[in-house]
Amino acid sequence: MSHTLLSGNEAAARGAWEAGATVGAGYPGTPSTQALEVFARMDGVYAEWCPNEKVALEVAAGASMGGARSFVTTKHVGVNVAADPLMTLAYTGVGAGLVLWVADDPGMHSSQNEQDSRNWGPFARVPVLEPSDSAEALTFVREAFELSERFDTPVIVRVTTRIAHSKGAVEAGERLEREDARPYEKDLGKWVMMPAMARARRSSVDERVEQMTRFAEETKLNRVEMRDTALGIVTSGVCYHHVREVAPDASVFKLGLSYPVPGEALRGFAGSVDRVVVVEEADPYLYSRLRIEGVEVDPIPLPHAGELTPGLIGRALGHPQPEVREAIDVPPRPPLMCPGCPHRGAYYALKKAKAIVMGDIGCYTLGALPPLAMMDSCVCMGASVGMAHGMTLAGHGSTRPVVAVIGDSTFVHSGITGLSDAVYNGGSATVCILDNRITAMTGHQHNPVTGKTLQGADAVEMDLEALARSLGVERVRTVDPHDLEASVEVVREEVVADEVSVIVFRAPCALLIKEPEQPYAVDDEACTACGACIQLGCPAISTVEGRKASIDITLCVGCGDCVQVCRFSAIELTGPACDIGGV
Repeated sequence: MSHTLLSGNEAAARGAWEAGATVGAGYPGTPSTQALEVFARMDGVYAEWCPNEKVALEVAAGASMGGARSFVTTKHVGVNVAADPLMTLAYTGVGAGLVLWVADDPGMHSSQNEQDSRNWGPFARVPVLEPSDSAEALTFVREAFELSERFDTPVIVRVTTRIAHSKGAVEAGERLEREDARPYEKDLGKWVMMPAMARARRSSVDERVEQMTRFAEETKLNRVEMRDTALGIVTSGVCYHHVREVAPDASVFKLGLSYPVPGEALRGFAGSVDRVVVVEEADPYLYSRLRIEGVEVDPIPLPHAGELTPGLIGRALGHPQPEVREAIDVPPRPPLMCPGCPHRGAYYALKKAKAIVMGDIGCYTLGALPPLAMMDSCVCMGASVGMAHGMTLAGHGSTRPVVAVIGDSTFVHSGITGLSDAVYNGGSATVCILDNRITAMTGHQHNPVTGKTLQGADAVEMDLEALARSLGVERVRTVDPHDLEASVEVVREEVVADEVSVIVFRAPCALLIKEPEQPYAVDDEACTACGACIQLGCPAISTVEGRKASIDITLCVGCGDCVQVCRFSAIELTGPACDIGGV
């Protein structure tokens, strides 16, 4: 055994490896991304980024069916995409162990909603484990594989951003040496969920829940810490550590297995203390489960939105908290697209066209913010295409063009079906695929468009234009978004078409360019302070005393977008290229 410092994501990957998992699958999504990336670097494993989470779970299910322990990583909204196979895999059960590492995002640091994945436990009738730190992330994932095989079920290990990204001391162990994949045996009653077989498996699901509930009463994943009996706190996850900080004398029932809950043990705990409260983030999940089990719970004023902090918990428990200094009044710093981002040129062209823009999930979502302010919706992965088609059905498009913007990875994830629908049903929206050659916002992961796999192997590079044509799109154009004149012209021509058209804006993410172009600077004498370059929203461009433009050459990557919008030739190249700025 050796001790090391790992994040929750890193510890989960280590736990899967130690458990003998050989197959990993997922789709990148903060805060879970790092787990699969780390697993992919382990010895003796195969890992892949899939087009979406549904496919990832299906790949893992097939590997599990074939006898290989399999590890799936996803953020909370990704479970929605994987829900179709998940709900039925709860019926089929598994072959070798199948574990889902699911990272929720209380506070929505990088997400469009704040759903609580613990609810998948009772909904799908699959067990849910909740580690509270990195050390438990490793041991719980390792244990989850054992439980998966013991109870013939997929297992969810649910964490939050705070655990996924925070580091803690972990005791690393050795890899479990397992024999190669178990020999597969044909079993229609287990794996073929036609109605007759599914009805038979339905009863096995209830039997499993009963077995798991008995297990919950005795497992060391749950533990009781008796101290002062005046107050008993039921909690799980990172909230356990907050509770120990603000209420060190309270008795605590720490749930590591949050579905199913141990009703008998919880009732016994409640009977041993004067007052029971629940401390949990997001939904009142544990509160509701305790009430179902007949435990009298004293409600406390904790918010259900956002992350909990020791201060919030302390105040809810009536404990005096130290005074918090008032926030310093500093200028806001809204997120912006990077200097040289190719999406900027696409939005410039759409702004010229006065388009209604249905948005999607990716770096380009930042185009919704000023000064570009060129996005009208953002709902979920792939929604832009279907929503653009729907907007035209509502009668829009005659006075202002209706456009969908979607990234290359997001298009493959769930935009293809929307495009198929729009073409099939005679739509007229314009679909702009912003192909920056990478899955950028989550940290530059490869996808079927990039020509590389997660583990660095060469792969077939999806031809987006050919794919669009194969779906029946006759008007398909490709343009470099850094060529603003060409971009404006292509958009102008396509948005007036009375049929679905596709524009592929193709240029690499600025952070992929290892040697940036020569930076630009502003000629103060020629600048008229018209503000055209400022409207691009490039972080390298600012104003001097609120008037004339200035370019920070340590940030400029020399994309030249600003040169093209300046009508007074006030932006020019600096001296010989030097190693400054950019990426």
